[in-house]
Amino acid sequence: MDNVIFKAADLDGYLTADDKENLLALDKLYGKALEIFPLLEKGEKNAENDLIKIYNEIGNSLEKICSKTPQLHVYTFSPPQEDHSEASRIVAKLRDIKTDNKEFLYYIQRTYEMLYKFAWGNIPGEHKNYLIVKTPVTNPVQNYAVHKINNADHKIGNTVMCVMLRGALLPSMIMSKEIEEYSSNGYVTPFALFKINRNESKHENDMEYILNLDKSFFNLETLDDKDLVFADPMNATGGSLVTVIKYLQKSGIKPRSILFFNAISALKGALRVVRALDNCDVYTLWMDSVLNNDAYIMPGLGDAGDRLNGKDNETNSRNIMQLITDYGTGIANLYRSQLREIENTVFGNRK
Repeated sequence: MDNVIFKAADLDGYLTADDKENLLALDKLYGKALEIFPLLEKGEKNAENDLIKIYNEIGNSLEKICSKTPQLHVYTFSPPQEDHSEASRIVAKLRDIKTDNKEFLYYIQRTYEMLYKFAWGNIPGEHKNYLIVKTPVTNPVQNYAVHKINNADHKIGNTVMCVMLRGALLPSMIMSKEIEEYSSNGYVTPFALFKINRNESKHENDMEYILNLDKSFFNLETLDDKDLVFADPMNATGGSLVTVIKYLQKSGIKPRSILFFNAISALKGALRVVRALDNCDVYTLWMDSVLNNDAYIMPGLGDAGDRLNGKDNETNSRNIMQLITDYGTGIANLYRSQLREIENTVFGNRK
């Protein structure tokens, strides 16, 4: 089996002394929240107010840290202020243990619509594009409508959608669809599919990231000098992204830029990514502060792949075509342009 393995110790080598100090301070602060959680479970008086106070302190610390790293773009730390409550509400629904699969999918779609606009939707000083569409009204003649949108072609027309299977598959299709819809010429991103897993027998401090080249589908030539877009709901450690990019760079690929879109990112993973990779920006709806010993984000939202796709059989995990089949005809029809590109990637152009 042709695998590329990257280790957590290599990732930590990219962190600065200030990064490590800030992460340690947030670990200690979140430890205070952990002490309140059992009291909240018991319904103890004042527990909610105490928890709110700690989370406000955590949020202020995160905002201060991120403001010093311009490659980190956090929706809730950016203007306009009136949109912050919308992001907070969406993340709350994604986190909620009561949110079922279909509702979770709805809020993931909302997330990536917002992240598209965050990165490309309101480019200051840009001229407009005009969309002319035929409407169903034919009396007295066939009607057309004209709509004006921001011109983002020069920003999105060089993008390639890079998918780190499996939880990232549907978010990547959503982001590609947003690019198609806001392109003046209906640009559909090419796709590159990377089969990468964490070694779940490891812990946060000794985690390994395994890129399985035998089960990946991409054409190296299509990735050089491109804007590589990754859409993964969760960025916990940053290890998967760094592993993929370091492999591409060793293969002679020089991305023009790297953009990483997350519903939730942990500070440690976000810092590792922008420290390890040149020309890389992280766009996240929400920033969480810490990881647990198993390298999961706290408070996080659980396994985003399972919540989007359902759990795999322990002895027989689904391949990409089975995942797409499980999404059903509604998703298949909505993202048919993206599925054609994925089909071409899998069956047409092997790495």
